[in-house]
Amino acid sequence: MDTPLQQHNAATSLKPVLAVERITAKLSAADLNDLCDATDSAIHAGGGFGWTKIPPRAALQRFWEGVVAMPIRALFVARLDGVICGAAQLVRPPKNNEAQSFAVNLTNLFIAPWARGHGLSRMLLDYVEKEAFKEGYEIINLDVRETQTTAIQLYESAHYQLIGTHPEYAKIDGKVIAGRYYYKKL
Repeated sequence: MDTPLQQHNAATSLKPVLAVERITAKLSAADLNDLCDATDSAIHAGGGFGWTKIPPRAALQRFWEGVVAMPIRALFVARLDGVICGAAQLVRPPKNNEAQSFAVNLTNLFIAPWARGHGLSRMLLDYVEKEAFKEGYEIINLDVRETQTTAIQLYESAHYQLIGTHPEYAKIDGKVIAGRYYYKKL
């Protein structure tokens, strides 16, 4: 029989359960709440969104419900022990943009600060890329604020190519921030 210390050590050595998935139906109330909580955390930490201040919960819920409802967008989520802790979106080109029908945009990839350090951002990015390829896309485009150095490292380590910068890409707390534009051939 294990001692209490051995039981404690066994319980604390459990590996977290990591998962990524595509959302294809309306989010459950619990998942929507978890996604909004993760979004709040990411916005508060300064990453992944155009929002610089946490919006009211009702607005955030409508935002995510809208993402799921829009055929032009695909929502992917990351889970840590079953709880949604991050997300990413693929934005498909509209039907009238035949010239760019081979390319898709990646936007709003984030992992909540409390779930970082498990490799979920890479898992999520890899999954999104595979799904884009399965849908027949050849290129993924994305843009990111220059201050989001961890995201930049992720994209560059995944072989995204820097194609340009915008010196006045965003304004955060009155300060102008440059942006970077990347692409990857799938």
